[in-house]
Amino acid sequence: MSVADAGIEPLTFFFADDGLVPNNPMPLLVYRRAVEVANNDPESTIEALFGANGWGGMWRNGVYDYLHYHATVHEALGVARGQARVQFGGERGQTLEISTGDIAILPAGTGHRLISASRDFCVVGAYPPGPSMQITRPTPENHAKALKTIPQVRLPKSDPVRGEGGPLVRLWKSGAA
Repeated sequence: MSVADAGIEPLTFFFADDGLVPNNPMPLLVYRRAVEVANNDPESTIEALFGANGWGGMWRNGVYDYLHYHATVHEALGVARGQARVQFGGERGQTLEISTGDIAILPAGTGHRLISASRDFCVVGAYPPGPSMQITRPTPENHAKALKTIPQVRLPKSDPVRGEGGPLVRLWKSGAA
């Protein structure tokens, strides 16, 4: 497991509630080329990094091509292979290119969906300790429920890339409503 640059700071993106996708007052964090994955098993490299920093419930796959969010848990997405265009923040959000070695960390409620991807695109997903992940589609009913659930989601004790002293801990505390 190798963090590309121990001093790396994530990019931050803020998305407003659009009436269907609640998003979160805390920012989406994107670490560019955060982890060295030039090996035969990049998925295991990312899993080891996430696990060492207290994030679990891991899976390997892609990103769903329909708009959704998670109202009960925060999510980390580590790109093990390929690249993709992912829309974050809902229909009025922003489409970002993510590629091998990048890690996106979504606070609970952040809308996301795959726009396009290379054939070899693979991400490792992970979650901080707490409730299990549930996929929520943007409907008025789900939005109303999520507005009550999201504020109850605990802040992670560690950044999945940089650990307990990592930027997530600082940025999300300052961005919390």
